[in-house]
Amino acid sequence: MNQPGSRQLRPSLTERLKSDEERILNVLYTTNYKPLELYIVRNNGSSDDAKDIYQEAFLAVWRNVQTDRFAPRDEEEFAAYLMRVGKNKWIDELRKNKNKYKVSVDEESGSDRVSEEYADETDAYINTVKKQYKYLGARCRELLGRFYFRKQSLREIAEVFNWTETSAKNNKYRCLKQLREQVLKEETR
Repeated sequence: MNQPGSRQLRPSLTERLKSDEERILNVLYTTNYKPLELYIVRNNGSSDDAKDIYQEAFLAVWRNVQTDRFAPRDEEEFAAYLMRVGKNKWIDELRKNKNKYKVSVDEESGSDRVSEEYADETDAYINTVKKQYKYLGARCRELLGRFYFRKQSLREIAEVFNWTETSAKNNKYRCLKQLREQVLKEETR
């Protein structure tokens, strides 16, 4: 029972997300969709693309909250993180389908406005990744450098390190996971 003068503490956003509170999940899901849809549509995507990317991004953010990799202080921080995850997923999709999409920067269409709006955030994220990359072990830096920058196949990398192709794939995954964790830790400071 509530005593007069006593206040009930409202659970934090993180606690509400972890308990899968339907109301907050619905509010966050519906209120954060439009900005990402706008970004994707202005960068040569469709509404269907936006829906797919948004669902993937929302689930990824929700999983990060569930696993304590991300603890939003408020809805604005949740929205900013969700937008960054969604943008990164869209950029990955564009890279995967280079010939299918081309990112437009036509000033008249306004597609560069969204990019400019988030350019500082993206630059900061890239700088964090570069900084944390330097802290990886030499073998991880070498492996990721060969795969992402030199575009070597896992088979080629396996030969260099005297591994099986499966070992190269597993090691790449571990190194990338380590880098992601370091970046996330740095961003939450």
